[in-house]
Amino acid sequence: MYRTILDKKGLGLIEVVIAIFLTTVAVFAILALQPSAWRTAGKSDYLGRASNILFDELQRCEAIIMNPCQPIPATSSTRIVYASNTNTAQAGDAVFNVTTTVTDLGNNSWRVTSRVNWGNNPGIRESLIVTRQETYRYPPGCTSQ
Repeated sequence: MYRTILDKKGLGLIEVVIAIFLTTVAVFAILALQPSAWRTAGKSDYLGRASNILFDELQRCEAIIMNPCQPIPATSSTRIVYASNTNTAQAGDAVFNVTTTVTDLGNNSWRVTSRVNWGNNPGIRESLIVTRQETYRYPPGCTSQ
């Protein structure tokens, strides 16, 4: 009985070398995914910021058009927006180009189309149909534009 316990041997050299090889291959495979993970994280960051800027731009134009006391915005405009939400670029700031087009559809309605892009990326785009509404007249008593 004691002899069977003593005859058991540990891992051989070949098993250890194979285990080290498999672990090394797994680590290198994970490291190979790192650059694409950084690219994806960067793109999702830009997309999130761009969608926020796009929403703000559409909401701003909608508020102006809905108020009968405000003139309709220019047909097309382009401006630069910084991620830091300041007038000048800060160190490491992301720069977005915002292009907004306002098209008169007749019948007191307008289509507002905005595109937000950055670098060589085509960016994101959305449009919204807006009408003038008396309940949004501000200041009270103003004459319509």
